[in-house]
Amino acid sequence: MPLSFSDLHLQKPLLTALTAAGYEKPTPVQLESIPAALDNHDLMVSAQTGSGKTAAFLLPTLQKLIKRSEKPGKGPRALVLTPTRELAQQVEKNAQIYGKNMPWLRSVTLVGGTSFGQQIRALSRPIDLIVATPGRLMDHMRQGRIDFSRLEVLILDEADRMLDMGFIDDIETIVAATPAERQTLLFSATWDGMVGKLAQKLTNQPQKIDIAREEEQGKIDEQLLYCDDIRHKNRLLDYLLRDTSIDQAVIFTATKAMSEQLADRLYENGFSANCLHGDMPQGWRNRTLMDLRKGRIKILVATDVAARGIDVPSITHVINYDLPKQAEDYVHRIGRTGRAGRTGLAITFAEVNEYVKVHKIERYLNRKLSEQTIEGMEPTRKRAAKPAGKSRRSFSNNGQNHSRNGNWNNGQRRSNGNHGQKRSNPHSQSNHSRRNTARSASSPSK
Repeated sequence: MPLSFSDLHLQKPLLTALTAAGYEKPTPVQLESIPAALDNHDLMVSAQTGSGKTAAFLLPTLQKLIKRSEKPGKGPRALVLTPTRELAQQVEKNAQIYGKNMPWLRSVTLVGGTSFGQQIRALSRPIDLIVATPGRLMDHMRQGRIDFSRLEVLILDEADRMLDMGFIDDIETIVAATPAERQTLLFSATWDGMVGKLAQKLTNQPQKIDIAREEEQGKIDEQLLYCDDIRHKNRLLDYLLRDTSIDQAVIFTATKAMSEQLADRLYENGFSANCLHGDMPQGWRNRTLMDLRKGRIKILVATDVAARGIDVPSITHVINYDLPKQAEDYVHRIGRTGRAGRTGLAITFAEVNEYVKVHKIERYLNRKLSEQTIEGMEPTRKRAAKPAGKSRRSFSNNGQNHSRNGNWNNGQRRSNGNHGQKRSNPHSQSNHSRRNTARSASSPSK
């Protein structure tokens, strides 16, 4: 008989909130992490995106916060560090969902690109939970606004990504300011190299939990398409986006400039598209994500950094327009689809001279990606011989709709409810004005 959340010794306020939120049974990472964290162990947890790790560290942390602190002061009792603004905001949102029956719970998100004034006002009163990016937290620490004397739990979510982004010095400074007797919970895709050394430095006799990566793969159909060059890639993309089975899609690019260029091109071709990257002002990023969640945007073109924290169940397709710079980023990208128990389709483009990068991803996954072609758009340039056992399937260009089994709709323009909606560029005043005009004309009156 499968275990339930009540078997994990969570208290009634949390169990009631989980039931109201539609949680039925714990995931493997929650089954292993929650009891260990409740027993006050330090943790080093390796789990893939979409595995339920946010609840795995928030639920035991919130249970500790149910009991009133005996220490004086107004500083946080729990601190969560994340690599990006979007992920931080998503974590705090989940904390409010799980803690809905804890009316005294006070939390704040400290991230760049948002008003200092609002954050300062929140920190002027006693706070229970801070979710922050390292850079903005350091800004407040330098001004003497953060008191860690009450801190009980320190959580690093996606620790490997924070190190990749150059936050190592900030993290070490932050940790040095926290009490030595704190509980430390670290979550990362891998413990290789520097992140493993940091984990050993920050934790005290940690319990290691490694959740198998294959557990969610059945929900996502993964496909690989080779292309000759950028023009060939754009032809393939245009063909795929005409598939009427697409509800919403996220397209990943390697650079910020390409995300803007591609989103502009898609909009000009009649698609409801917008971009998301790290240089956009926070207000633009928030509005773009809100438009995505409300279905106003059908296609989001994003970089890896900006994509963290995107949790929209209606995303049916992920397209890797550019290969990720690191193999583990592939897992994070495709995890944007197939969420909330749904199925999803992840398509990866690779130019013929990028087969070595593809093999690195396959070695990381410990499996082959299914290589496919579209009839009439096969790559013509040669590359080095494929490793033995490589499978190859061919799409039949026969006018049948794609149904996640490799058959693509031929030549039909995909429809979306926002055809003609103007896409905005945060660096362009003219696009900003056009976007507001288009939205005011298409939005229902309130």
